[in-house]
Amino acid sequence: MAGTKELRKQIASISNTQKITSAMEMVAASKMRKAQERMARGRPYSDQIRSVIGHVANASAEFRHGLMVEREVRRVGYIVVTTDKGLCGGLNINLLKTVVNELKKWSEENIEVDLCLIGNKGSQFFRSYGGRVVAASSHVSETPAMSDLIGSIKVMLDAFEEGAVDKIFLANNVFVNTMIQSPTVRQLVPLDPDEDDNLRHRWDYIYEPEARDLVEGLVTRFIESQVYQAVVENGACEQAAKMIAMKNATENAGEMIEELELIMNNERQAAITQELSEIIGGAAAV
Repeated sequence: MAGTKELRKQIASISNTQKITSAMEMVAASKMRKAQERMARGRPYSDQIRSVIGHVANASAEFRHGLMVEREVRRVGYIVVTTDKGLCGGLNINLLKTVVNELKKWSEENIEVDLCLIGNKGSQFFRSYGGRVVAASSHVSETPAMSDLIGSIKVMLDAFEEGAVDKIFLANNVFVNTMIQSPTVRQLVPLDPDEDDNLRHRWDYIYEPEARDLVEGLVTRFIESQVYQAVVENGACEQAAKMIAMKNATENAGEMIEELELIMNNERQAAITQELSEIIGGAAAV
């Protein structure tokens, strides 16, 4: 019966773990709803300012901002948005695999890469993997604030304006739905013109008070909004992935408990059968 006692202990331990994962699933579901609301509030502004920037980039402006000018690529920068905590399945590793593949492509072209990392998991990964990290920030995924991001963003933009990097990319997970979070890498600067053919032959806009003041402010707001929205979306992805991971863990714990209970019952039945056989054998000998 010693085996039965051990099985009881295992079942009790797994049952306690199951209660924890079930509670974490409910917490993640609650946080996911809040993160989705935050993401939904930010998307219209982010999409609209991207559209406006695309129009301005297509126009033959009297003032051409430095962040709109393509140049020969000698070094690139990546802003990588990951989570601060784990227990969210393959969310971070899928994104980091995508980024690593990008780094390998640049390495084959003898182009160096600077990294700006937002989130603890990215910092931990590149600490062991290697890479030139020029800025890092953490503890911003659940309740992101622009003030926590501006420092890291400014480091990369200053590097671009000084000619230290010639392109900047933004890497983050995009929330598709609760089951799907897509790792995405897109160019942040130089700004890409809008691909709409109807905009390619329009006259320039009339700027007031001056094109320089308006475009500089617009470009800065655009970049800040894109990074902020990436952090917000990544937060929604984190909670969705965590909810699914905890749901799977809870179900797996239930399956393990059923298997162990079956084994325990079989062992108990075998022990009872053996005892009965011994009793019957002893009675027959008498």
